[in-house]
Amino acid sequence: MATIADVASHAGVSMSTVSYVLSGKRPISEETRRRVQASIRALGYHPHAGARALASSRANVIALVIPLRTGVHVPVVMQFVVSVVTSARTYDHDVLLLTQDEGLKGLRRVTAGAIADGLVVMDVELHDARIPVLRSLGRPSVLIGFPADSAGLTCIDLDFAAAGALCVDHLADLGHTCIGMVGSPQAVYRRETGFAQRLLAGIGQAAARRGVTATTHPCEPSREAVLATVEELLREQPALTGIVVHNEPAVQPLLDALAALGRRVPEDVSVVAICPDELAEHAAPRVTSVAIPAEELGRRAVDLLMAKLADHDVPGATLLSPRLTARASTAER
Repeated sequence: MATIADVASHAGVSMSTVSYVLSGKRPISEETRRRVQASIRALGYHPHAGARALASSRANVIALVIPLRTGVHVPVVMQFVVSVVTSARTYDHDVLLLTQDEGLKGLRRVTAGAIADGLVVMDVELHDARIPVLRSLGRPSVLIGFPADSAGLTCIDLDFAAAGALCVDHLADLGHTCIGMVGSPQAVYRRETGFAQRLLAGIGQAAARRGVTATTHPCEPSREAVLATVEELLREQPALTGIVVHNEPAVQPLLDALAALGRRVPEDVSVVAICPDELAEHAAPRVTSVAIPAEELGRRAVDLLMAKLADHDVPGATLLSPRLTARASTAER
């Protein structure tokens, strides 16, 4: 069985450096940290959890609060979970999953009992009841999402306002002047979920700037609801030639609904989705999309949390720039 001395020798560093990489007690250069972690993996080294916790006064566990409730698309949530878990393991940390329904009690439980060293919190609402508690817990946290007031917090997310604007600009550049938005389920807007609100703001601002007509309809993810929403959009806007969809399970049903209503994609209606690349690639036709960078968001959230645990300064706000990939579902008017 490999020892810490074996890891140090393999990585060409001192045993104390290996210890600091594992504990996060002192800053270590990124190159050295990666070399030590590569040696740990190569040798199959497993530090004794109890001894490590005693030595570092840490649990070497982070808590991840995930949203499992109405309006949330679980496959996308799981992409975030996999990214956070994988990234945490590179820091020799495990992940404790908390579900949204545990609420404030769950946050207090894991911190009061020293179960977790820090928290990553998803599905942030504009007026999230968890924010005052997170500010008072005395444990570092990182939010994947932004509340209305993010002062004193560490937040990271896709720039959803810019993502909405990018979708409108793409369609406007192709000559579309009448656009509909098929949005998330109504429950997402009732909760004032931050990303959904910012997306709407970005679409509205870009539509005004480009002189484009844009209306938004929340939509449940069932095929029947999607068909009814598309029919309503077409009744309201007979001149509609562009649709933005931000509702992952509704993407293929929306394409199918347009076909059932005799509208060809992209000849009659162009479609842009905000969704993971894999979903856009496997739709028929392949959909022009703005990617949801779940892997990068999860990884960078963990990086920020680990930096905070090591007492490093981190930015309060990190917004990832959106990336649009043009595919077969959009065309010039």
